[in-house]
Amino acid sequence: QVQLVESGGGLLQAGGSLRLSCSASGRAFSSYAMGWFRQAPGKEREFVAAINRSGGNSDYAGSVNGRFTISRDNAKSTVYLKMNSLIPKDTAVYYCAAEPYRLDGVRGRRPALYDYWGQGTQVTVSS
Repeated sequence: QVQLVESGGGLLQAGGSLRLSCSASGRAFSSYAMGWFRQAPGKEREFVAAINRSGGNSDYAGSVNGRFTISRDNAKSTVYLKMNSLIPKDTAVYYCAAEPYRLDGVRGRRPALYDYWGQGTQVTVSS
């Protein structure tokens, strides 16, 4: 089992930057593939980024590619999402997710693939 807690969200103007953190408690954080998802009002949860267990491979949604960077520090049991050049369409609740994937690759883009989820952190970008 693993418990996930997101932090770092807030309110900022377009063009600004934020770094979200997801702290995990439990056994063997390095055995989990990790992902970031977001959900805006009235919309379904959508994929943002994913990273493999060892941190050497990542995947991004087209809408954030080139602006966001996912990373992890297994010694600190934490995964990060660095967000640059934020725009109002980035406004959403951001969630981190974990999956005990047996392979050292990105898990995928579907929310149903991930077993564990955090409570989410709000990111609001004004124009």
